[in-house]
Amino acid sequence: MPRFFSDDISDTTAIISGSDAVHIGRSLRMRLGDELTVCKNGVDYNTIIKSISDEQVVCEIKSFVPASEPNIDLTLFQAVPKGDKLEYIIQKAVELGVARIYPVITSRCVSRPDKKGFDKKRKRLQKIALEAAKQSGRGIIPQVEDIIDINKCSELLGELDYAFVCYEKGGKRLNDTDLTADSTVGVFIGSEGGFEQAEVDLCVDKGAVTIGLGSRILRCETAPLTAISIIMNLTGNI
Repeated sequence: MPRFFSDDISDTTAIISGSDAVHIGRSLRMRLGDELTVCKNGVDYNTIIKSISDEQVVCEIKSFVPASEPNIDLTLFQAVPKGDKLEYIIQKAVELGVARIYPVITSRCVSRPDKKGFDKKRKRLQKIALEAAKQSGRGIIPQVEDIIDINKCSELLGELDYAFVCYEKGGKRLNDTDLTADSTVGVFIGSEGGFEQAEVDLCVDKGAVTIGLGSRILRCETAPLTAISIIMNLTGNI
């Protein structure tokens, strides 16, 4: 069943507007009486189309159920990689269940966009997150946050129940942690060159734990998907 997100939902009606309305009518060729799912804040609303135009699609709510969201709140902190790797990481991380993604500038980042430059790219990254959320049946749209530096990253990691830094020199196995459901979790992944020792030490001082992902060195686009998959499996989400 087609799936869309909307903030314009009342007790009986869900309204979809903008480009999604155009897509429903022109691309999907949906008609009055067709069913679709409208999502808001982790709830799936099962609806029937009552009116349709390029401006908005008005749907009658027939029932609603909690969306199949993970039982943990997982944040990915990703050091900015080169090229379009961040797009791929965001798409797959959303599919796997992250709640938000923070791009981070670290010492070894080759790509170092300033805030103004990144704000333009962020719109595209958020659209990628939206499309991945629709495709994978998410109940929320994970947010691509503003770009941050290592100091802010370490502070945010320190506020979470569990915080992990994937370190190329190794560390604790995720299987040996006491991860539990209903917790906040953060995982920090380096760029192509990994981390400076001082950056790792800063995060550890704030309460993060260094972890290893096996004896092989993973690419910066492979490591986050591996770590997220393991975390989701350990908490019963895969």
